[in-house]
Amino acid sequence: MHTTVGIIGGGPSGLLLARLLHRAGIASVVLERHDRAYVEQRQRAGILEQSTVDVLRHCGAGRRLDAEGLVHDGVELRFAGRRHRVDFPALTGGKRVTVYAQTEVVKDLVALQLAEGDPLLFEAEVHAVEGVDGDRPVIRYTREGRESTLTCDYVVGCDGYHGVARRAVPDGASTTHERTYPYSWLGILAQAPPAHEELVYAHSGRGFALASMRSPEVSRLYLQVPNGTDPADWPDERVWDELDARLALNAEPGAALVRGPVTQKSVLPMRSSVTEPMRFGRLFLAGDAAHIVPPTGAKGLNLAAADVVILARALSHWSTTGSAELLDSYSDTCLRRVWRAEHFSYFMTTTLHVDPDQSSFETRLQLSQLERITSSPHAAAELAENYCGLSL
Repeated sequence: MHTTVGIIGGGPSGLLLARLLHRAGIASVVLERHDRAYVEQRQRAGILEQSTVDVLRHCGAGRRLDAEGLVHDGVELRFAGRRHRVDFPALTGGKRVTVYAQTEVVKDLVALQLAEGDPLLFEAEVHAVEGVDGDRPVIRYTREGRESTLTCDYVVGCDGYHGVARRAVPDGASTTHERTYPYSWLGILAQAPPAHEELVYAHSGRGFALASMRSPEVSRLYLQVPNGTDPADWPDERVWDELDARLALNAEPGAALVRGPVTQKSVLPMRSSVTEPMRFGRLFLAGDAAHIVPPTGAKGLNLAAADVVILARALSHWSTTGSAELLDSYSDTCLRRVWRAEHFSYFMTTTLHVDPDQSSFETRLQLSQLERITSSPHAAAELAENYCGLSL
């Protein structure tokens, strides 16, 4: 089988790229190692920048998003027992974000691809990517017990940090910059109304906490925990008690969260990673295959979407003009945005979390930075602009 663009990975970046290429009249095949049910149930990000919302609408995946997504005009910062709201539209000229889970984005894109698009092959295990430094790369994969090959004009790796695509880049042809943080997140889904109408980011001496949501009836909540934490060590009552303690406000004693059944519990390690360049020959890396951000800045899914929007434009330009100019600049174009998002995610993470070895001096610096955001429109606008996302 031959196609113009072979896409490895059927997560949001691979599916969105396939959809954008379909609308541009460019053939593609998506190879996903897991089955459809697994892909549609993976819990990941839930905050969409305005540019991500716009591109999903543009490619026909906006119906449920517009009906069920929760539009937010700000976030609340809590520290030293006080609260402060960051007003996004007022600080950014009207930008907002939307709460809509990655699982729902994937369901929408899968349905569109199966109904209208080029092949989307589930349970297709990719073993190797060959010849990316030539004119006709080959993807070798197994599906339904049969080994097959897919030849392409270009290959796009959307299969994550541990995927096959990254391993196709020869040693020495790329550099990976990484940072591992000395803490993790314990995340829960609970059948309980959200703590607040917008997201709450809390700094406390006990560690970071985040109160988010998936719907008006379902809360998504996170606690900073030590690396290596076993979720079983955190029974439901302990989780709720700790959330109450970290989200507490001096002026509102006893304002506890509304508790409900915890339906899911997991631990998420925190790390940053950037591989550059994001291209080798006819292989392009996108999303987690090229970069990872800690979730504090809500950038992971949005960066992946930006990658494939830039790549789809470049492939469309190549298809219509024969020029590879935009393909050649893909990595540099993406990396400017990636490093800005990495810096913002690092800033949010290190400002709001308590390092296990942190001194009182470092804690006071964190509180000073938070005071600066709450007292300076310029500092607040910098946070708001980065959180809402740069224009594509």
